[in-house]
Amino acid sequence: MADKNVQILIIDLGSQYMEIIRRSLRYLGFHSIILPSGVGHPNSLLQWIKANNPKGIILSGGNASVYDANMPKIPKEVLDLGVPILGICLGMQWLAYVNDKDSIQAVKEGKSYGPVEISLDDSMLFKDLPKKINAWSSHGDSVKKAPSGFKVVATSKEGTVIEAMECAEKKLWAVQFHPEVEETQDENIILNNFVGNICGCNQDYDKKDVINEIRENTKKILGNGTTIIGVSGGVDSTTLAAILAPALGAKLKAFFIDTGGMRKDEVKRVKEIAKKAGINLEIISKYKNKFIEDIGKTIDAEEKRRAFRKVYGEVFKEIAKKYGATHMLQGTLATDLIESGSAGNSALIKTHHNVDLGLSQWGLTEIMPLSDYFKFEVRELAREFGLDELLTNRQPFPGPGLYLRIVGTPVTEELLEIVREADHEVTEILKKHNVYNKISQAIVALLGVNTVGVKGDGRVYGHSLVVRTVETTDFMTVKGFYLSKEICEEIVSALIKHSKIVRVFFDWTSKPPATTEFE
Repeated sequence: MADKNVQILIIDLGSQYMEIIRRSLRYLGFHSIILPSGVGHPNSLLQWIKANNPKGIILSGGNASVYDANMPKIPKEVLDLGVPILGICLGMQWLAYVNDKDSIQAVKEGKSYGPVEISLDDSMLFKDLPKKINAWSSHGDSVKKAPSGFKVVATSKEGTVIEAMECAEKKLWAVQFHPEVEETQDENIILNNFVGNICGCNQDYDKKDVINEIRENTKKILGNGTTIIGVSGGVDSTTLAAILAPALGAKLKAFFIDTGGMRKDEVKRVKEIAKKAGINLEIISKYKNKFIEDIGKTIDAEEKRRAFRKVYGEVFKEIAKKYGATHMLQGTLATDLIESGSAGNSALIKTHHNVDLGLSQWGLTEIMPLSDYFKFEVRELAREFGLDELLTNRQPFPGPGLYLRIVGTPVTEELLEIVREADHEVTEILKKHNVYNKISQAIVALLGVNTVGVKGDGRVYGHSLVVRTVETTDFMTVKGFYLSKEICEEIVSALIKHSKIVRVFFDWTSKPPATTEFE
């Protein structure tokens, strides 16, 4: 299959950050395509490269080891095509290994995880960067020596650890750290140097094209069919419905499911958002008890997500039958696919309610027009529809909602109400102190371990709440947003007024190792 418009090929070696590479290139203005490494069929990848003549190739990271049997297969012939190659993490290790099998240092000795200060030497890859940058490292094995013909161009730990190497004569560059994530403080200069300066690519991506592409691609898939879409009132599904409503007209049936796990006044707000976006929305509330009953049977996070997805799917099945739908639209983002293990070879982090619903058994074809995009990009699209006030500063909320914010104890209607009110209290305090819009996501959860406290001069055992505030660009990585002592004290004072709350914790753990949500 030829695609003459693609300038950069990204070869998927199983990295959790693989989609972020494409997002970063899109941000810089370059089209790219992700293809699997060709496990078992490496020649098909080679054939694609020869047919499409990309100007550059990026090898992603991954969780395999170059010396293991499950290492993704990359045809060595790509090294002889004269196409510039950038290896990232595992991609760097593969470039070293194929040139010298003794160049790799095994995981027990070479493991590196977290922030690292990198010292840079002269290289086209590092043009316009200072001599030292802070970068994000996440790997097991490492390169202990550069193969013959390669020059080390970046190191860490006072020159003892190789962080980048190049063989400019063969057009090969490699970095052990991850330039695609925001924790690497290079402002995307490394990727821009590779794509723009080394590969000679021209900027060919215009954000204004996205809306038309989404509409045309969806209309092509839908044909003469009818599609349903569940609108949660969040950024993703609402923006998607707003994009497609004018293009699909009566072929689009939008509805909102009140699951019982919504935030305070959520139904009212969703109605307002839908009206603002020009979406004709049906409200469905009769399944609330079913959600609570099924999800309340377990405290295991994955089982809760699967239970939610099961009921969620049953509702969609009924709605689809009502409208005679042939397709179902999902506001699924690249992040969802990555974390659910549905993007290339990436590993499962957690189940997402809007991924792998098994719709084919109901005669429905799934359409995911936003599956290449990240949250900040969807927010930009929302602005095109005048949804700034209602959407672009609206923090993400998980599909299963407050069901994922009751941790370690069975979900009940009473506990949902406690968390709902606490979430509202915290949000109002953050807005009062003008920090809400600086926080990417604020999460209030109930921890299912009772602790001793004092209420009304008596000894009691009560619940604990945890408040988590983070900041991020793409939600693939996050860092804690630290609240002032004044704000923390006000939050604690407000939450412990509830008779059954005795403690409040604050969590600012980064992702990784934590995830954004607790479940």
